[in-house]
Amino acid sequence: MTTVRTLALAALCLWAAASPSHAADTTAAQQLAHWSAQAGSPGNADKGKVFFNARHGGEWSCASCHGTPPTTQGKHASTGKSIAPLAPAFNPKAFTDTAKVDKWFRRNCNDVLSRECTAVEKADVLAYLNALKP
Repeated sequence: MTTVRTLALAALCLWAAASPSHAADTTAAQQLAHWSAQAGSPGNADKGKVFFNARHGGEWSCASCHGTPPTTQGKHASTGKSIAPLAPAFNPKAFTDTAKVDKWFRRNCNDVLSRECTAVEKADVLAYLNALKP
């Protein structure tokens, strides 16, 4: 019985270690490369900064929740919930999970723009965020 329990525990540990939810599947640089390829041009950090700080005719900008610059903890403008720094140099977990990157771009772009962001906009914002250094 002890051998079966030990094998079961070992199998569970191996499964947990291999689970994608426990490991990063991308980097901020890979996300920038992906969206730049989708856009057909490299992301532009200057345009990304302007985009990040603009209200786009609505009530919020990206900076409304993530701060200006997004290098420290932010706060959701509506809920008050804390938000980790968005710039990868200040938050090693930023942009390391493709599913979360896609989810948050979709949700936040809809909140700020009332539509999904284009590949060019995503590449520009990522270029801006990747350019921020301590």
